Amino acid sequence: MTRHRSINALAESINGLYKTELVRNKGPWRGLDDLELATLEWVDWFNHRRLFEAHGRIPPAEFEAAYYRQKISDHPVETHTPEHA
Repeated sequence: MTRHRSINALAESINGLYKTELVRNKGPWRGLDDLELATLEWVDWFNHRRLFEAHGRIPPAEFEAAYYRQKISDHPVETHTPEHA
């Protein structure tokens, strides 16, 4: 039961972030099609370009790829995103 609560809390947190960053700050929207397109762009940014501080300022997709490369090879891997000062 605790695991389901944690997953639900994570989903609520992401939903709140999405609403704050995109829906409220970038609107008003002309229609549902505009909001859907903006949502796709936001999800792409969130997964592929957002720098994730907790994992060395690399995008989540890059961190995940490095995790699976390391898991397969059992050797540490380097990321491709340059460190910003």
